[in-house]
Amino acid sequence: MNDRTPKDRFLDSLDRCAESEKFIPAFYARFIAASDEIGEKFKDTDFERQNRMLLRSLRLAAGATAGDSNALRELTERAETHDRHHLDIAPRLYDYWLSALIETASEFDGQWNDTIEEAWLSTLGHVINHMKRHY
Repeated sequence: MNDRTPKDRFLDSLDRCAESEKFIPAFYARFIAASDEIGEKFKDTDFERQNRMLLRSLRLAAGATAGDSNALRELTERAETHDRHHLDIAPRLYDYWLSALIETASEFDGQWNDTIEEAWLSTLGHVINHMKRHY
């Protein structure tokens, strides 16, 4: 396992989490409960679609972190849709997002440990910094 990159560890963990159809809904329940502002942002959301999009976005995050040009392009497009002129997702809200995701993943990944948590934090930290910079 020592030859596994953080990207590999993240994706392996994500796959274990995604084996449960309850993973993404559990994340959103935790995330939305974190603040009234977040709840307001999701009030008219089609969660069936949103759940699929989040899983795809998390896989995209791994590719972008590893320098995949297509993933980086898509990440920049996502950053634009989330900026102050579109969905207006304030930078501070990403801290709630990350916290809710880490807490939820740690519950759903039966192999969760400090190394896996670090893989999630480094992978998603890169993406969050990108989103915040483009706000």
